[in-house]
Amino acid sequence: MTPREVVGELRDGMTIGIGGWGARRKPMALVREILRSPLKDLTLVSYGGADVGMLCAAGKVRKLVFGFVTLDVIALDPYFRAARQSAAIEAMEIDEGMLQWGLKAAALRLPFLPTRAGLACDVERLNPQLKTIQSPYDDGETLLAMPALRLDAALIHVNHADRHGNCQILGPDPYFDDLYCGAARRRYASCERIVETEAFKDLGCVHTLCLNRTMIDGVIEIPFGAHPTSCPPRYGIDVKHLQSYAAGKSEDWTMFRQKYVDLATHDQYLEAVGGTERIAAIPQTVF
Repeated sequence: MTPREVVGELRDGMTIGIGGWGARRKPMALVREILRSPLKDLTLVSYGGADVGMLCAAGKVRKLVFGFVTLDVIALDPYFRAARQSAAIEAMEIDEGMLQWGLKAAALRLPFLPTRAGLACDVERLNPQLKTIQSPYDDGETLLAMPALRLDAALIHVNHADRHGNCQILGPDPYFDDLYCGAARRRYASCERIVETEAFKDLGCVHTLCLNRTMIDGVIEIPFGAHPTSCPPRYGIDVKHLQSYAAGKSEDWTMFRQKYVDLATHDQYLEAVGGTERIAAIPQTVF
């Protein structure tokens, strides 16, 4: 598929899960395609980074379900912060583990999963819709019932995929991309390269094959499609670009968007950010 074909299957008001983590392996080429589309009133579910910030800046977000929003090397995304502080978006701020458990419940087709995360803190106060449940066993423990986070669509970015939808992640952490895809009705994976299935054995061990073809509905080959976030081992976080992005105030979004988002092709975007050789030379960030 192409990014435009993927976004053409999305609709206003959908709940969309975005894989990756902060400034790491986000499907940013697909996010930029959403930014160029007329889509609106979206509910996002994300361990957020610039994906969330840009979509908030563009007025695409109605509600955000999140454990955090950060650019990793830069603590706060300014456009998310502005949307949150001005109450421009509805927010469900929950513990990181609760977000994982909500995706897991949806992937298992369960209404909820019990957890201790979120108890005895402001998570309950700020999310009065959350309920608790008492263990039916002898312990009788009170647990938080984390509701399933069912998604209309999931967007992820991986290193390699074949045309069937088997996906390979070569970085040190797959994060929860498999749970996003398990929780969603439609699942789309952008990738650095589409390969023949037989090639996987020469590209990494079996443990790097994190998603199988039953979990993916469309694959999109788009090299450097996670930029400015990282996609190890091919390229790291583009700190310089994120600093330029984060330095802006709300009134600067239009200028940033014109320079880096509203471009006719992905190749034009890569040229605007310095070219493929520059991106490929970005070292991995050490945390």
